Amino acid sequence: MELKMKRCCMVRPAEPTWRGRQSLSELDQINTLTHTQIIYFYRPPNTWLTPHDVVYDTLRSSLSRVLVPFYPLAGRLRQIIASNSNKSRRESSRLELDCNGDGVEFFEAELNAELAEFGDKDNNNTGNKNNYLFTPSPNYRYLFPVVDYSQPIEQIPVLFIQLTKLKCGGISLCLSFSHVVADGQSVAHFLREWARFARGKPLQTTPFHDRNALVASGTKVQIFDDHSNQLLYLPSLVEKQNKTIKRTVISLRLGKNDVEILKKIANYFNGNSSECRIMTRDDQGIHRRFSRYEAVAGHIWKCLSKARKLRDEQETTNILTIDVRHRLRPAMPVGYFGNAIFDIKTTCLVRELSSKPLGFGASRVRAGIEKVTSEYVLSAVDYIKSQRDLFCFRYLYSFFVESFIGNPNVAVVDWSNLPAYEMDFGWGKEIYFGPGNLEVEGDSVILRDCGGDDTLIVVLCLNVDHVEDFKKSFYKDIVNSCL
Repeated sequence: MELKMKRCCMVRPAEPTWRGRQSLSELDQINTLTHTQIIYFYRPPNTWLTPHDVVYDTLRSSLSRVLVPFYPLAGRLRQIIASNSNKSRRESSRLELDCNGDGVEFFEAELNAELAEFGDKDNNNTGNKNNYLFTPSPNYRYLFPVVDYSQPIEQIPVLFIQLTKLKCGGISLCLSFSHVVADGQSVAHFLREWARFARGKPLQTTPFHDRNALVASGTKVQIFDDHSNQLLYLPSLVEKQNKTIKRTVISLRLGKNDVEILKKIANYFNGNSSECRIMTRDDQGIHRRFSRYEAVAGHIWKCLSKARKLRDEQETTNILTIDVRHRLRPAMPVGYFGNAIFDIKTTCLVRELSSKPLGFGASRVRAGIEKVTSEYVLSAVDYIKSQRDLFCFRYLYSFFVESFIGNPNVAVVDWSNLPAYEMDFGWGKEIYFGPGNLEVEGDSVILRDCGGDDTLIVVLCLNVDHVEDFKKSFYKDIVNSCL
């Protein structure tokens, strides 16, 4: 593939915005300093006659205008200088956001490739002959700007955007954003408003920029004693591997009927297992059926543990990312812009996960989710605030996997309910939205298929040697189910 970079510019807010140093919450501080990548693929209609220059100019102009209400994205991160000169730079590792209006770096490029080269055409599961199953691959590197992390952090933009025209007429719109500044919900909010501005529409929901909303002012916080274990511990392999793993990324579809079968399997055995039944009762002792996420997350966890052929006595953890906007009391303001997600870990033995019905894994996922109460999150925030060095919080999972050569754990992030779909900038809705990169073995993302039929897509990074076993296990229970 040959990439031709046509233009690059720094897009700044169209009007003067607030300038100053913005404090970051503890949930902002513990995110990695690298950028998170998301990608949109578009296939404009054959009758689409808009010149490509018009697309670029429309996006650049509307981006400049939307950065006025979303001015933090035009700022730069800065290291907070410790008042005690004896502290090392790593110990004074907290950051603040300098809202200086320096801008977003915006690229326009052309690539001599077609949409089909980034995805496999799917003629089976959806019935849509024009539907592609896209998967993060090394070729994605052409679609994202290169971020130079050798620069001082205060010189690196918070947000990079690249618009790439493909030779088939398709378009990719790719964003690399600092997860320290915003989570997926906040970036989706920004994208929705940017798309509205591009179509000539006004701002719909004003972003809320006071990050003190995460702090319970004047409230006595209940203290939990497991934050060190929850935030800083992951099981390691009982039996170390002697070879370096080679990772790959796969995408698998779960049709609407497949998802319903998984839910039925989880709930059927939940109803027939006293252990799972006890673990899934509410405060009134009434059994609640497992949700789609609980069933699918439990299924991914169980199938990957089987494919890895882990020992029975191996501990395995499922890392769940929970949006706490509506879990805090009082709930966070509408339009809160920042990080309002919290990772919770749920752990069991491989023997339990593999030998027991899907309802067991789903019940462990539910137990983790239900732990994330307002009191628990605020207690964790206080714990993080008391820590001097945040390095381990930011890089625990990726550092752990790289160091121990093999991973008994999994992370399941649900993007299917993010308001990041149907982003129409004037040329129609995307045919695909998803992650630009998955580099940690065991990381997975649940997406909503853009075909609009409630199909899900599971994107997973795993060991190349485990791919076929995982695929077989992933569909086996669904195909063999008589429910």
